[in-house]
Amino acid sequence: MAPETKTTCPYCGVGCGVIARVDEDGKVSVKGDPDHPANFGRVCSKGSALAETLDLDGRLLEPEIRGKAAAWGEALDLVAERFSAAIAEHGPDSVAFYVSGQLLTEDYYVANKLMKGYIGSANIDTNSRLCMSSSVAGHRRAFGSDTVPGCYEDLELADLVILTGSNLAWCHPVIYQRLAAAKAARPGLKVVVIDPRRTMTADIADLHLAIRPDGDIALFNGLLAHLAKTSAIDENYLAAHTNGFSEAFAVASAMRFPELMERTGLGAREIRQFFSLFERTEKVVTCYSQGVNQSSSGTDKVNAIINCHLATGRIGRQGMGPFSLTGQPNAMGGREVGGLSNMLAAHMSIEDPADRDRLQRFWQSPEMADRAGLKAVDMFRAVADGRIRALWIMATNPVVSMPDADAVEAAIAACPFVVVSDVLKLTDTTRHAHVLLPSLGWGEKDGTVTNSERRISRQRPFLTAPGEARADWWQLCEVARRMGFDGFDHASPSEIFAEHAALSAFENGGSRDFDIGAYVGLGDPAYQVMKPFQWPQPKGDDGRVTRFFARGGYYHPDGRARFIAVQAPETDRTTAEFPFTLNTGRIRDQWHTMTRTGKSARLSAHIAEPFAELHPRDAQMIGVGGADLIEIESPRGKAVLRALISERQTRDSIFAPMHWNDQFSARARIDAVVPPLTDPVSGQPASKNVAVSARPFAAAFYGFAISVAKPFNLQADYWALAKADGGWRIELAFSQAVTDWPQWCRVAFGLGEGAEPLGYADQQTGDLRLAFFSGDKLLAALFLAREPVAVARSWAVSQLAAEHGNLRKRFTLVAGRPGVGGADPGATVCSCFGVGVNQIVGAVRGGCHSVEAVGKELNAGTNCGSCRAEIRGIIDGCLATAAE
Repeated sequence: MAPETKTTCPYCGVGCGVIARVDEDGKVSVKGDPDHPANFGRVCSKGSALAETLDLDGRLLEPEIRGKAAAWGEALDLVAERFSAAIAEHGPDSVAFYVSGQLLTEDYYVANKLMKGYIGSANIDTNSRLCMSSSVAGHRRAFGSDTVPGCYEDLELADLVILTGSNLAWCHPVIYQRLAAAKAARPGLKVVVIDPRRTMTADIADLHLAIRPDGDIALFNGLLAHLAKTSAIDENYLAAHTNGFSEAFAVASAMRFPELMERTGLGAREIRQFFSLFERTEKVVTCYSQGVNQSSSGTDKVNAIINCHLATGRIGRQGMGPFSLTGQPNAMGGREVGGLSNMLAAHMSIEDPADRDRLQRFWQSPEMADRAGLKAVDMFRAVADGRIRALWIMATNPVVSMPDADAVEAAIAACPFVVVSDVLKLTDTTRHAHVLLPSLGWGEKDGTVTNSERRISRQRPFLTAPGEARADWWQLCEVARRMGFDGFDHASPSEIFAEHAALSAFENGGSRDFDIGAYVGLGDPAYQVMKPFQWPQPKGDDGRVTRFFARGGYYHPDGRARFIAVQAPETDRTTAEFPFTLNTGRIRDQWHTMTRTGKSARLSAHIAEPFAELHPRDAQMIGVGGADLIEIESPRGKAVLRALISERQTRDSIFAPMHWNDQFSARARIDAVVPPLTDPVSGQPASKNVAVSARPFAAAFYGFAISVAKPFNLQADYWALAKADGGWRIELAFSQAVTDWPQWCRVAFGLGEGAEPLGYADQQTGDLRLAFFSGDKLLAALFLAREPVAVARSWAVSQLAAEHGNLRKRFTLVAGRPGVGGADPGATVCSCFGVGVNQIVGAVRGGCHSVEAVGKELNAGTNCGSCRAEIRGIIDGCLATAAE
């Protein structure tokens, strides 16, 4: 049997353990690790498809300087020279690092050490600023430290789980599975989902509160005011462990109930039902994620939630507490080493002279940043106005993910010197780099990550590093040495981790929450076999402390928590010109900017193009029909997306995913529409409440295409491509007809003149069907119509791998639907097993009237479970139709 490697999934902050196996023929398979305490063998659709994302297509395999291959020494010398020159001429704040929650802790540690302790600037920030910095700021205000009090087990032990601003089913599927299983085993466990949309997570909700965008502070302030009138308040806990309750209560109680209804958009009955559930249930966990954090009032939202738990003493005990669900695989690890510009390593404070002195003495460094650096949005503003002269971007794609993305791109393009470390040669960001450095990808990396429950796990390599790719920590150490700095002679990630552990214990004595002193002096052999563990683990500790604050012990100087009095803000940003509220976020089967998941045909099958979800009445009002294209616009920019009309969306609101970029679509970078509005405390951008307009996108022709070769130079007003088995699928739209469609196909799909065409055109309807063959092999096909093209897409995609020697079969392809005896599975619902909607409908008609029955028949919904709500909806629709 081929050897197996226990490692950690590189996607969300759940931090699932997986087992990778490489067969003798080089084929990789990945499965869940049943021994890992985060997931106990469960994996989501993305984790299931990890092996499909490991090819070398598009990989950056050698350093490049201005688009030309270079030796490592030449590239590193240039980076060191240009950064040193900028510092010498303009000072240390003229350079910056923009890093990522995709980095391992060891990479993060070295980057922070170099910038803050040797260059002497705090201009190092991370894409975690975009997802978790409001949680960090809220924790620090309330607790005196960035401490997550609880653990995943609490969701299973609670009697009430509140999910606010969290589409758990799609964004943290394995935690959703654990919660769903707990609810199935113990139906008395109640779930409340607070979200403007009725997401798939609401499928298990006992109560869904369709709150107005940014209405969270009003809701939790109202809850605090309600609780203060009941016996749920824990007077003993308040007196012994907290300060500031009176001030917080005074602000919260000033809001009258009619105003609460107005600000939340909720009815009196559902508000009172929610308040009553919280009041009567001692074991309450409130989970929150991007819907809370990504707001101009995100930090205040976090504190409004924490206030309610402090007031009731429901924190740090089994089944109770506020719980921040981390977005990225190592956002927590980055927070541990000071990856944010306003923090220091080991959860020390950049504002505290004693902490700065302690860290400088530990590092024996020549400089120490003495004030917070630029946060992400301000950092790119500084790039734009010339204050930052040299920028190093690592493992992230800010041209896609930053708000005001077009302005960010312009800033990077104009920067005098840009270095990008990445695994891919071409991204929206790498195209502007002066120096490109090839980094290791998942399966090649060696180090640690920390998940949302403070559990540190190993990412272990099981693949040989391709080409000249090198670890990010190695790149940083090499540049540091070339800049003349000592202290960067690390030879392995285990050495860096041991230093990280030693720093956590240095002059600690319980004064800081983050302490993994038990791992001081850890050698490489022990590092290689290190099992997942949850911090804190001080030296000599037995590792049994898994929760914080049940008996107080906060990290403010007086040891007490702080209530934070927070005002509910005005939430409506719409105007007559921009009457809709745009909410951006993730979808089930894609990750960030698709550099990994975009390689998987299976993950692209569920949702193959960017979309805008809106309510049927709003669609009717603006004249958009099902499958039409829609143009979204704000004062910052525009995007063109496919309309998805759904009753799950609330009126006057639009949801759009953040994943698509210029490599996979035209004009779909949704963050180009989002303004650079940030939370004043955390600096986190407000990506969930954007005033936009929406209108139909005028198209003379719509198209759908399939191609064996990846299309390039797609001359179309709209296009979106997705990986498919055997090739690619492409959606298209044109503002006017192309003079020579066959020639257009030959250019777009890279067809030689020998490709044999077959097709037909209907002059009256405007329909056109073209297919190109080489022998028995289909090369490409294009379907055009004046309306969105009615083609059996899943079936058409399957034809890329089929033989087409039979003329009748070729004509069937051109017709765009399976012939007699053929079957179209329909749009993919279950990505794990590739099950389509038509197959599920067939199973329902055959007597499978429950999700479990469909799973038994087709396997759909039996792996990651994130499609179960969709399956239930299909069943309900079929049964309702049959009853009419």
